[in-house]
Amino acid sequence: MKANKIKPYSEVEAKLGQASTAWAKLTGHIRFYYEMDELWEEGNPTHKHHSNLRFRRGGKTLITLCIREGYFIAAIVLGKEEREKFEEQRKKFGEAVRKEYDDTEVFHDGKWLGFDVYDESLIDDIINLLQIKRKPNRKVLPKSLESCGRLDIGLSHQEITSILFS
Repeated sequence: MKANKIKPYSEVEAKLGQASTAWAKLTGHIRFYYEMDELWEEGNPTHKHHSNLRFRRGGKTLITLCIREGYFIAAIVLGKEEREKFEEQRKKFGEAVRKEYDDTEVFHDGKWLGFDVYDESLIDDIINLLQIKRKPNRKVLPKSLESCGRLDIGLSHQEITSILFS
């Protein structure tokens, strides 16, 4: 696979169908809470390796999203410390995530978890896994600038976030 420009959402949406809302929610969450490099890998559409979107920072991958026809695979690798955190928090995850975790073999670099995402039912659990893997690193502005001790710069929270995230 070779790295390319990220496909427009309209092309991804057409490929994913009903899973596109889950894709939008997950990628939106990552882009809002994490500063990550995004690598688009274009695969062969007639082969099992379709296009992938990989979120990385500092040589470590947070998550890889593998596009398929009508769904996508969310692939997350949990290392030793992350597996310990998962075990501490396992009750807050749904049955599907706990089953995937329990059924996955441990390799030298961790457990490679893969979730077939057809709708939004797994998205909250995947977001919780991301928070185990890496704490959000994007500074999100508070609703009230006064509460954080900053000077009032004459812009509302909505105006500031629209400028920063547009």
